[in-house]
Amino acid sequence: MGWIMKEFDANVYVNAKSWPFEEARKLISRKNIEKKGYALFETGYGPSGLPHIGTFGEVARTTYVRHAFERLTGIKTKLFAFSDDLDGLRKVPDNIPCKEMVAKYIGFPLTEVPDPFGCHQSFGHHNNCKLMEFLNSFNFEYEFLSATDCYKNGVFNDVLQKVLIHHQEILEIMLASLREERAATYSPFLPISPKTGRVLQVKIEEYRVRDGTIVFRDEDDSLTELPIIGGNCKLQWKVDWAARWTAFGIDYEMAGKDLIDSVTLSSKICKTLGGTPPDGFNYELFLDGEGKKISKSKGNGLSLDEWLRYAPQESLANFMYASPRSAKRLYFDVIPRYIDDYAAHLRNFKNQEPDKQVNNPVWHIHNGNPPLPESEISFSLLLNLANVCNADDDNILWGFIKKYLSSASPETMPFLAKLAQHAVNYYHDFVKSKKCYPVPTGLEREFLYDLLLELNKLNGTESSDEIQKTIFEIGKKREFPDLKSWFNFLYRHLLGQEDGPRMGSFIALYGIDNTKKLLESAIARK
Repeated sequence: MGWIMKEFDANVYVNAKSWPFEEARKLISRKNIEKKGYALFETGYGPSGLPHIGTFGEVARTTYVRHAFERLTGIKTKLFAFSDDLDGLRKVPDNIPCKEMVAKYIGFPLTEVPDPFGCHQSFGHHNNCKLMEFLNSFNFEYEFLSATDCYKNGVFNDVLQKVLIHHQEILEIMLASLREERAATYSPFLPISPKTGRVLQVKIEEYRVRDGTIVFRDEDDSLTELPIIGGNCKLQWKVDWAARWTAFGIDYEMAGKDLIDSVTLSSKICKTLGGTPPDGFNYELFLDGEGKKISKSKGNGLSLDEWLRYAPQESLANFMYASPRSAKRLYFDVIPRYIDDYAAHLRNFKNQEPDKQVNNPVWHIHNGNPPLPESEISFSLLLNLANVCNADDDNILWGFIKKYLSSASPETMPFLAKLAQHAVNYYHDFVKSKKCYPVPTGLEREFLYDLLLELNKLNGTESSDEIQKTIFEIGKKREFPDLKSWFNFLYRHLLGQEDGPRMGSFIALYGIDNTKKLLESAIARK
């Protein structure tokens, strides 16, 4: 059930400072939008492999800008998810079966490579289907487009003719950016050999504008003339990008920071073809656990399936929303933070005024209608509960949750149910093997005993704030440089780790009697 939105004055959107609204304002003056009657957004996908976490990020971020533009202007939007499936297969992916069979089709269009999984018309069709399943699973609104269909069905005929007419100008734009060896054979067109079926990177011997054909040497060195339309050739990718912008009238497309130079070149080509380059921005790339750039070939990142094993998709959406122009570590240890950040934003939303709501990430994640928060139990609390219980499954956690919230159940609180399962997964895969409980010194045993004595005075009806105050008072009396050091001391001795949850909330959930047993165990540790 979503929160019932307050009436928004138009100025709320006009003055919104969140980055999707800043991006949306760029589009207001575009004449193409006025002509079409809608704003057209695009994301591109190379189907030589399965969709990944970067695919999610690009579509999610583009969707945030779409929603902001619609609220800002009242103008409709569309999103094209474009698959470059006429591209030639460059190498055999590591994560597929039947690699030897696929290796025979290096250079063939992806929609002509047999499906190694044996369930679709081609490898390209297989990956396109996975892309659509992937986007549908997150309820993204989009229209799928296939490069193979667009080239073969005449959608690109006009723009292909423009590329042929302006090929010399396009060559002048591109050649300055290429190494000498590559420049010697570069052409805007990649013919598809009528003899072998491969996409060829060859020098074009002759551009016959009047005939609408190109002449090149095929793989057997024979001079061959091909029409540029009908799927007989495709465009080099920077030219292809510009051609799509021109043919469709794309208004907005974002890209990674590594493509800044490509965006510049494609924009020049787009203008040469008579089009208007889209607005957009270049987002920063992700870093791995060691702060190095993530590489698909190295596999040093975090996959979508891995993230979703440990966290709900809303947390991933929150990760993608936050600071897209800043490099961020995409690694397992960031997951708890982005889960709890999402939950905090959700709790804050209902009490915020409209001008604050539109700058809250959950407004963008849920298109202005976020759900009501289910409880104040954080992922960190559940993770630490799994830790002290050595939980094998989420039923153990629910035993404590139901004592803390008598009305709670997996059916009435489905989001909390997801968090409980994720917490067990995360605990077993990352926390369990790293637990380390120090043996307390004589003075440290006194600190722990102080807390045990104070908990003995409580009757079990105290709130988490009252318990937290009790812990604070002990830390103030004892010889700690600051309260943070006191809590870190408790985390090490009670949880076996350096960091932990708000202790008052943790004890309220875990139970005072259970916490006393933890303290007794820590005091007795030898």
